[in-house]
Amino acid sequence: MAEFIKTQITDHIAYIGLDRGKSNAMHLEMLQELHAELLTHQKNPAIEALVLHGKEGFFSSGLDLITLYGYDEQTMLRFWEAFMDVIYGLSSFPKPVIASITGHSPAGGCVLALCCDYRIMAEGDYVIGLNEVPVGIVVPHSIFALYSFWIGQPTAYKNLLEGKLLSPAEAHDIGLIDEITSADRIHTLATRKAKSWTQFDRSAWGETKINLRQELLQKVKENKTEAIQQVLEQWWRPSTRQILKTIIDNLTKNRG
Repeated sequence: MAEFIKTQITDHIAYIGLDRGKSNAMHLEMLQELHAELLTHQKNPAIEALVLHGKEGFFSSGLDLITLYGYDEQTMLRFWEAFMDVIYGLSSFPKPVIASITGHSPAGGCVLALCCDYRIMAEGDYVIGLNEVPVGIVVPHSIFALYSFWIGQPTAYKNLLEGKLLSPAEAHDIGLIDEITSADRIHTLATRKAKSWTQFDRSAWGETKINLRQELLQKVKENKTEAIQQVLEQWWRPSTRQILKTIIDNLTKNRG
């Protein structure tokens, strides 16, 4: 029984809910559950589309830095392997996948949304984007490829190097998200979009999707070992540990 992923199935659509704490911050077990969920629905012919959603206020705040800071080297390696498996599993999913971005979606949360076919974001004082560099995390080539796929290389390049976070309106302007709506309509619009695609011939739609993403998927797959190694080297550097410790201290203070 999944603890951090809650799925409901209605009319052949699997609504996969991220459900860990207030902000859906990701740790190893959550990613393992999400990956298992993807494999299950990929094999099930009764499932025609996925809607990936968070909870009110948060899609996902990204990596759970507090938990990850305490991981030993072996667990950290397993975490990054699970993260890359989820990215590949979501990106290569042969059925329509809609991201219902119910709130904040920085860093790893944004990466999950980028893997989807269509992104709808709740309006409000929320941010989305890839802010890994300011946190001291190396951005692998595969993540640049994923970001560039939607917003083009020059913009992705600049945004990544400055760790830029965007409002829903700014994200919509550059093509990072496709629609902005009120929180109470997001579920309806995500369902409508999924159904607009499931009316087509399944194999024609699915195979075309994979064809269009062929180069992207190749980069994600080929880059996996090298990306993990690079990220881990940076992760254990004293300078990175210091940045993380400062961030965690601030997070802990704010919680208090």
